[in-house]
Amino acid sequence: MEPPTPPTKPATIYDVAAAVGVSPSTVSRAFSRPGRVSAKTAARIQQAAAELGYRAPTVARAEAFRQSKLLGIALTDITNPFFFSIIRGAEHVAVAEGYSIMLIDSEESEELERRLFDRTMPLLDGMIVAASRLSDAVLRGAAKTTPTVSLNRLVPGLPSVVTDNARGMRRALEHLAELGHRRVAYISGPQASWAEGARWRAFREGCYELDLIENRIGPIPPTVRGGAGSLPQIREKRVTAVVCFNDLISIGIMRAAKAANVRVPSELSVVGFDNIFASELVTPGLTTVAAPLSLLGERAARSVIALVNNQEPDTTADQPTVLPMRLLIRESTTTAPRR
Repeated sequence: MEPPTPPTKPATIYDVAAAVGVSPSTVSRAFSRPGRVSAKTAARIQQAAAELGYRAPTVARAEAFRQSKLLGIALTDITNPFFFSIIRGAEHVAVAEGYSIMLIDSEESEELERRLFDRTMPLLDGMIVAASRLSDAVLRGAAKTTPTVSLNRLVPGLPSVVTDNARGMRRALEHLAELGHRRVAYISGPQASWAEGARWRAFREGCYELDLIENRIGPIPPTVRGGAGSLPQIREKRVTAVVCFNDLISIGIMRAAKAANVRVPSELSVVGFDNIFASELVTPGLTTVAAPLSLLGERAARSVIALVNNQEPDTTADQPTVLPMRLLIRESTTTAPRR
């Protein structure tokens, strides 16, 4: 009598993934989230599963996974106050709709951002990508598996929520021109930032139309320390006013100017961007182009929740949401000094 054949070990999701050459999370989505894996890949996964005898999770488990009620917000730097009101705005909408928020901080690193995407996307119902440093192609690829909305950056093919950088920059330059400034500089931020490119283009165009002498300094880190380090270049350019990529750079310039006995605004007028909470706490108060930060988060959250529920969002790939900006005049700007 022959000994009984030991039972064959059941095939697992990892066996299917290895046979097809995809990640286990892709196999999971193919069974639990129809439509979020390409038809070609889904067909290969189904065929491999049938050949290996793999049985997908029960409908109940798949449904539970679909109803995780978890949204992600990917940030480039969680310590940047620019994101505080955005997070709060998104959170208010998410909580009201029964969702929780997962924060994903890439620390201004494209490589880390990509790794975090790979790890967290399978866990999420939807993703809000704020000021991402990843390429458009990578973001569109991520959106094929998880509903994704881009915030503070236009990404062709993705729903996007942005601010009107061109109008905001124009208001800042008109203000400086009215004060008699003629030689001005733009203090630029990260090269990979979409907002940086939009603001620099608007600065150049505005200087040309208003007959201002343009200068550019940077790129520099979008931090207080980065702004402080740019003061020697500002003085070398002999400009009377600067418009900065963000408020943190502006605050750094004002701190360095005080230490160097350069008077703001009588010797150097300073304009920021975003209107973070610290902009009215510094001395002198910072003139800045204000963005509706809380509203940015709210609009992005509503759009991604609509996508998760297969509804038509206000923001679409063809019609991005563009929110207005306005100039808040405080004490860091005044009439140009006579030379």
